Amino acid sequence: MRPPTFWQPAFWQHGHGPWPRLLAPFSGLVAASTARRVARPGWRAPVPVICCGNASVGGSGKTTLALDLGARLQARGVAVAFLTRGHGGRRHRALRVTPRHSAAEIGDEAVLLARLAPTYVGADRARSARAAIADGAQALVMDDGLQNPTLQQDCGLLVIDGQAGFGNARVLPAGPLREPAAAAAARCRAGVMIGPDARDAARALPGLPILRATLRSDFDPASGPVHAFAGIGRPEKFFASLREAGATLTAATPFPDHHPYTASDIARLTADGGAFVTTPKDHVRLPAAFAARVRPVGVRLQWEAPDEIEALLRVWVP
Repeated sequence: MRPPTFWQPAFWQHGHGPWPRLLAPFSGLVAASTARRVARPGWRAPVPVICCGNASVGGSGKTTLALDLGARLQARGVAVAFLTRGHGGRRHRALRVTPRHSAAEIGDEAVLLARLAPTYVGADRARSARAAIADGAQALVMDDGLQNPTLQQDCGLLVIDGQAGFGNARVLPAGPLREPAAAAAARCRAGVMIGPDARDAARALPGLPILRATLRSDFDPASGPVHAFAGIGRPEKFFASLREAGATLTAATPFPDHHPYTASDIARLTADGGAFVTTPKDHVRLPAAFAARVRPVGVRLQWEAPDEIEALLRVWVP
């Protein structure tokens, strides 16, 4: 299971102290293991495969990007399908998501993706891809899986959280990276920088085209003050997007990524009353009675140059 970003140690971001040096030998083992894994030949699908992946653990905006690309392809009449592992769920064998599946079974990301297009959950992306193609998919969009070798990817997109960048630029456990950023970039056609590049992450990716976008919240400030909570990779991103949209937050409560909400969590949240908002990912994990009291507020990508992402898509999905 991937470590939740909410619990990342401080040295992952800043690299201060002895821990990065002490853990460096283990980082070398992780990097070598990942390099061997991604070098394995995967299955070549007869349809285009686009992967929204990243080099770091935790949330960077992969699902938001996948939804954006899926909507763009659908607008062109392409029968698109999503592939995802189903993080946070109990079901890891290849299956097609149906309305009867809950977030506890297949993960919150799969539930959201399936609201837009057919979605297939499974650790073996090749098996999921075969099922999607048999059902008529003309293009596949992977939500995560850049380090998964089972399916060959035609267009890898390296998603980068502009605020977090690549942290201290070290591989697990000395830093937040699944593999060196340059190694991930070498398998990608472009990077997608979401938010201002506060850590100068683009400098670590010479030669890789960088497409830039920002997150825009769907929050309506006329709705009044709200208590916001979120259990995503970086909850502060959600809170910041609300404030940028004009929201007045009476409280901002973070939870770990893919957090399964319990009765005690709900009791803590509701102790002070008020109106509640959360992310769509969190909303699908809430018990039904509490979910009815909480408004999900989504975010969307606002591209700095929309023509660039459209041109890239047309290269791989003519």
